[in-house]
Amino acid sequence: MQIFSRLILIAAILLCAPAARSQQAAPPAQQTLAAPSLQRDAAGLVTLKGKGRLFYTLDGTDPTAKSNPYLAPVDLACGGTVRARAFSQDRKTMGPVAVATFEPLAGHTPLPSTVVPVTQDRSWPQYDWEKRHQLTSAAVKQRQPQILFIGDSIIHFFGGEKFDSYALRGKNTWDEFYAPRQAGNLGFGWDKTENVLWRLQHGAVDGISPRLVVLIIGTNNSATCTAPDIAAGITAITGELHHRLPSARILLLGIFPRGEKPGPQRDKLAAVNAILAALHGKNGITYLDIGARFLTPEGLITRDIMPDFLHPNEKGYRIWAEAIEPTVRQLLGEAP
Repeated sequence: MQIFSRLILIAAILLCAPAARSQQAAPPAQQTLAAPSLQRDAAGLVTLKGKGRLFYTLDGTDPTAKSNPYLAPVDLACGGTVRARAFSQDRKTMGPVAVATFEPLAGHTPLPSTVVPVTQDRSWPQYDWEKRHQLTSAAVKQRQPQILFIGDSIIHFFGGEKFDSYALRGKNTWDEFYAPRQAGNLGFGWDKTENVLWRLQHGAVDGISPRLVVLIIGTNNSATCTAPDIAAGITAITGELHHRLPSARILLLGIFPRGEKPGPQRDKLAAVNAILAALHGKNGITYLDIGARFLTPEGLITRDIMPDFLHPNEKGYRIWAEAIEPTVRQLLGEAP
């Protein structure tokens, strides 16, 4: 009888064990992530709070693992709609979306997206945009460049220090023309004007005094933004540079043509460049459009210069460097 009772007790323990195990807490990656909270203060800064990694958008789409990482309060004094959600650290698990719409504060009017500073992470997982911002900001501060290049992947792939797996397609040209001048590279893949603005306002050029800034940006805005809005974003960047680096000259390059043949997108970029040309001579800006150097007489871009009809290869970067070198020497006060 005693043996029989023990067998019953053991069976009961075995039957209850799965239930006990099922009541244990789920692994952290499987735990439910709550929607973050969104609050705007009297100055118009929107703060996100919540557990996990927070991502947000301002364009009406739901945040994904490649959306804007929340790294600092978002300035929405001019109004806008924020959509935000939390992700696990590996970005494989996500929570529900929180949405908040804010009207413009008194004395403010809505602004185009091109001039509202935001982050981005469209190159993830190739690289983490936040980490690249930290690494490049520290690198230029240590290098103290005479020339600072700022822009998107067209700048990123030119040369300089390598912080990710992307190939530096113009390395030989960079090493010949710019390494001796202690050049710095602040080009980020997929950056738009609003992303460059965010970087400038969050430490990218703190603690440096370059003599010359070479700026080309805006091509990534061209699919969704109007020519005047793109030009407004670039103008805002030049203003930010003049404010933060008052002793630096700015060589503002016209946005390069893209696509194998002429078309609507090229026409839009040409319209942007026509607006930018009016900035020449203001706030230390020298405007230069070298786009024609990349085209055949028929207006075509060939793969031997830009294999994807957007990013130069070594040959294309040499055409670029040789085209701007006389102006660079002049602005730096170097002998011809």
